[in-house]
Amino acid sequence: MFTLVSRSPSRLLQASDVLLLLVAIVWGTSYGVAKEALVFYPVLGFLAVRFCLTFLILLPQLRGAGRQAWAPGIPLGGVMLAIFLCETYGVLHTSASNAAFLISLCVVITPFVEWLMLDRRPDSRLLPAVALSLFGTWLLSGGVDLQFNLGDGLMLMAALLRAVLVCLTGRLTAHTQVPALALTAVQTGVIGIGCLLLGVIVLPDGLPALPTELAFWIGTLYLVLFATLFAFFVQNYALRRSSPTRVSLLMGSEPLFGALFAVLWLSEQLSVQAWIGGFLIVAATLWTSLLRR
Repeated sequence: MFTLVSRSPSRLLQASDVLLLLVAIVWGTSYGVAKEALVFYPVLGFLAVRFCLTFLILLPQLRGAGRQAWAPGIPLGGVMLAIFLCETYGVLHTSASNAAFLISLCVVITPFVEWLMLDRRPDSRLLPAVALSLFGTWLLSGGVDLQFNLGDGLMLMAALLRAVLVCLTGRLTAHTQVPALALTAVQTGVIGIGCLLLGVIVLPDGLPALPTELAFWIGTLYLVLFATLFAFFVQNYALRRSSPTRVSLLMGSEPLFGALFAVLWLSEQLSVQAWIGGFLIVAATLWTSLLRR
């Protein structure tokens, strides 16, 4: 009896660690999967399909107590819509490996957005992490022969908006008991319906007919089931069974998995200089996470 009780916390911790690494792998691969799906369908249509499907799966969460998710969920969903537009158009115009590294800068940017939005002055020890991340971004984008393109700029904008989303979520949900899945349901609904409307309004001929290629649907379902639903569940599960620092360190491996997937699966080429830049960005992200914990 004593043996069983003493071992179970360790087993739970190991299980949560493995699941978090799986989420880091899934999120890392999501940029490459999205890049492949965009071969078959435009950005607005792809996002509409992905998030409308997610919304339909989560729709039952909006019953009962879930109804209170509408008030914070709509503005937060609007910010998320902007994030995914920047991310997806960014992936379209840059490499999947660059996208994975650049989006992780959100962690470094967040303390400074908190300072502006919530008046929480960042720790002065974060400044070396900022310098490290900027140097890493410079190396990743070509160093002396700087080749910072539109896609890279959109990924940086997405990282900034992610930081805004973190702060805004804290402000809008601070004094409420909004169920997390219900909030996700509203946010995905706003993204999906928003992209549908934009597709009808912005595109000259509206959205084309849905693609019939199997690769598109496999990629989209992978993102719906694993990059959204599975990842969300695992984060909640792990945060109840592991320390926030441990969670941050494990999730900080996401851009490395993204770069490896892009090189091995998409045959992208990264120079030694770009790898060094990417590792510096990851190091700055982990440094910031540890200081904030």
